[in-house]
Amino acid sequence: MERFISRRPASASAKRQRSDAGNKVMVVLGAQWGDEGKGKVVDLLATESDVVCRCQGGNNAGHTVVVEGKEYDFHLLPSGIINPKCTSLIGNGVVIHLPGLFEEGDKNEKKGLKGWEKRLIISDRAHIGRSVDSVFKLFDFHQAVDGIQEARRQEQEGKNIGTTKKGIGPTYTSKASRIGLRICDLLSDYNEFSIRFKNLVQQYQSMYPDLKVDIDGQLKKLKEYAERIRPMVRDGVYFMNEAIHGPPKKILVEGANAALLDIDFGTYPFVTSSNCTVGGVCTGLGIPPANIGDVYGVSKAYTTRVGIGAFPTEQLNEVGELLQTRGHEVGVTTGRKRRCGWLDLVILRYAQMINGFTAIALTKLDILDVLEEIKVGVAYKLNGKRIPHFPANMEVLNKVEVEYETFPGWMTDTSAARKWSDLPPKAQNYIRFVENHIGVPIKWVGVGKSRECMIQMF
Repeated sequence: MERFISRRPASASAKRQRSDAGNKVMVVLGAQWGDEGKGKVVDLLATESDVVCRCQGGNNAGHTVVVEGKEYDFHLLPSGIINPKCTSLIGNGVVIHLPGLFEEGDKNEKKGLKGWEKRLIISDRAHIGRSVDSVFKLFDFHQAVDGIQEARRQEQEGKNIGTTKKGIGPTYTSKASRIGLRICDLLSDYNEFSIRFKNLVQQYQSMYPDLKVDIDGQLKKLKEYAERIRPMVRDGVYFMNEAIHGPPKKILVEGANAALLDIDFGTYPFVTSSNCTVGGVCTGLGIPPANIGDVYGVSKAYTTRVGIGAFPTEQLNEVGELLQTRGHEVGVTTGRKRRCGWLDLVILRYAQMINGFTAIALTKLDILDVLEEIKVGVAYKLNGKRIPHFPANMEVLNKVEVEYETFPGWMTDTSAARKWSDLPPKAQNYIRFVENHIGVPIKWVGVGKSRECMIQMF
């Protein structure tokens, strides 16, 4: 059979589409185990953005933003919702809990967040799940399943994963099993949705006989919320395509969780259930890789981790306690104390390999102000020999010995610094060492909680 190759020249429209790359999407991602201060960086960039998007995760994330002395806590809403001139999108890769969404919005509205419902777009492909503690118990069975699974892991293996118990994992499980329910299903044929909802509950009850669900009560609430969200729902793929290929726009993507919690690249199994590295931006929003522009990684000047899992530079001593106390290291979502340790450049280099950061935001430098001596992890050793990679196996990672570089502390309050020259020379040396070691420029240095405390380097 002959093969024919068309010699017909490309149409003017096709040529125009090839040459018109469209607007680039700017991305902010966590470079450690989360809680790095991504919300603060997003808030800074969102002041000049037209669109801010969430692409994955759910209410297992927590971002705190301080603006004009007011502290806002976001779990599901993009941090850019603060900007009244900005449109916020919850993308198709996000797990969305409807009553929790409105509870979060209403709480922040009392603090000064006005008109947020008119600025929010929800992708019709987003999955419905239990994502936040709420006075309503809608889709609460996903959260209940999460708790049951954790209890079983503890009983059978003597350890659990340390999830936030917000039901994110079970919702993604339903999604991967092709039995999940999406926003578009809720707004379509409600009778068909009700049947699928009942089937989903029955499947979980067959696995967990003790699981009790008020099916009729939940369906009633779902119907009420369907009408409330209807004006916000759009086809997320078409919305992003129009934003990218329409008039010039600044588009910002706010990553949730962080590189070391990624389901594929993180410290598995002590990870989240989604891809929180740069690939998750494309799959969670439906945009081409060619439209990814600057990718900013966010890292603390030290390292923290919530929950269970390997943590090579953790300091189970007075240094760890000082970092925890001075840094107010308590999880926004869980209320759990964060484990604390020295900055680990091995994980930052690993995160850079995966994400290709164009610049780094180094936050909470001021927490180190009172330390006479500061250490930075630069390599791992196993059986006395340096290993050239980040171990995939957690038993191996738990055994590594960290090789440190030690720096003299600057013993000076940096919280009032607003430009590079305001920082003490020893703090500057610390920052430059980190920058040179990971091979990525540091664009911002954070020395406090507010927007004004982010020193921009270039």
